[in-house]
Amino acid sequence: MSSILEKYHLKQVINASGRMTALGVSTPQPEVEQTVCFGMNNYFEMSDLVNKTGQYIARLLQVENAVVVSCASAGIAQSVAAVIVRGNPYLLEHLHAKTHSIATDIVIPKGHNVNYGAPVGSMVNLGGGNLIEAGWANECSAEQLAAAITPNTAAILYIKSHHCVQKSMLTVAQAAKVAQDHQLPLIVDAAAEEDLQLYYQQGADLVIYSGAKAIEGPTSGLVIGKHQYVEWVKQQSAGIGRAMKVGKEGILGLTHAIELYLSRQPETGQQMVDKMTPFIEGLNRIEGISARVVWDSAGRDIARAEVSFDAKQFGISANEAVTRLQNGNPAIYCRAYKSNEGSVEFDVRSVSSHQLELILSAMNQLNQESLECL
Repeated sequence: MSSILEKYHLKQVINASGRMTALGVSTPQPEVEQTVCFGMNNYFEMSDLVNKTGQYIARLLQVENAVVVSCASAGIAQSVAAVIVRGNPYLLEHLHAKTHSIATDIVIPKGHNVNYGAPVGSMVNLGGGNLIEAGWANECSAEQLAAAITPNTAAILYIKSHHCVQKSMLTVAQAAKVAQDHQLPLIVDAAAEEDLQLYYQQGADLVIYSGAKAIEGPTSGLVIGKHQYVEWVKQQSAGIGRAMKVGKEGILGLTHAIELYLSRQPETGQQMVDKMTPFIEGLNRIEGISARVVWDSAGRDIARAEVSFDAKQFGISANEAVTRLQNGNPAIYCRAYKSNEGSVEFDVRSVSSHQLELILSAMNQLNQESLECL
């Protein structure tokens, strides 16, 4: 609604960076919007709603148990608290209030200790855990993961994300084997991942997803896994989870979004390539620009347009181009993780063909303005 943009003096945004929290993540389907509205306008016994929707999701995904939480970050914090508290009512209420003689270390591959918008360690600390790194920034084997385990270890945490180091890292299945050998739970943060069953099937005890990324639900998160562990996550609603509770509309909206997600045909990487081909051809006609198709570094079936800048020929650096695109109206956001190296990526999943034309026009305008200033 343009009136909303005008009322609050907001810029229109073209999201070519992917399903990013900083831009509101994604846009749910109309059916999900209707379910969210129903949830907002009706009352429920909240514990019944949590349990019944969790059971429904668990049946859909063929897992033991499930619970909707407020977001994936909350899922990490509450899962960590769950494996530390383990149903103890005193610890539930005094997790941070007192010092306890219990296992609190959460072992993580060093290359997974990343900042995804907030540090992974902050969520672990919020859940009462103490983060212990295993291996090195550029490698972590099953043996190195096991070597970091001590009697004070409460769980192993595995982050499945493009933010993490990808090379020389053990797999989820290998991490699950280490966890099983040491009788420890394995928590997998798979916030943006598209397969809602794979990591559970590979042996994870708790798996966390963003409700608003691949699933395209409302702002929310999903925790699935072994029955008892999920029950302990639910108990955190009377502990740290009280400060991050999810609303009735989010619970119902995500449950419906999961149902739709499982029944629809996802856009394939090849379809993304077909969609962006005219865009890439247009970019390659701009002096100082080289564009090509690249694939998601974390192995997902996602194709993107990588744009490399020759600053002398284009007129400005990749960093400056990112800033100018964001300061425009509409504001254009791309993936700028490697802008310091002279390249950016455009993610076309949430971008229409018309918006790709607008981005191409903006890039041409940047080139012309930059060259005029030389």
